Amino acid sequence: MRPRHLLTTLLIGTPLAAAGWLWLTMLSPFTYERPEHLDPIGEGPHEVFVYGTLRVPPVRWIVIGDRVETRPAYLEDWQRSGLDLEPAPGERVPGEVLTVAAEELARLDRYERLGIRYQRVRLTLADGSEAWVYRRLPEASPAAASP
Repeated sequence: MRPRHLLTTLLIGTPLAAAGWLWLTMLSPFTYERPEHLDPIGEGPHEVFVYGTLRVPPVRWIVIGDRVETRPAYLEDWQRSGLDLEPAPGERVPGEVLTVAAEELARLDRYERLGIRYQRVRLTLADGSEAWVYRRLPEASPAAASP
């Protein structure tokens, strides 16, 4: 194979392979089944505070399947701890609030593996509004797994 063909194959194949892996592991209905004990999702709109990868517009677009308007927000008296949040008086976590419909919230739940890896809880933001926030389940956190 000529160097130019190899480079072209890598430039096209790498993003496609990455997108396929993301879809299969995080978005595919084949790798997540919503646990039966979870309450059904009510009709929207739903406000969701995001503080990690979902702040990145291309990631949001891949997960939700559409562009979503956001607004900056802060979670007071919390701090990031790895992939989770923990109470921390005097600290604040910067993030964004997404306003989504029920179907889009279901896609976010699938991405976060609601009921398996994360739980969705209502927390009050710095501006006094409430939003859903994804928090790691205790059995899913690395600290809970170690003796």
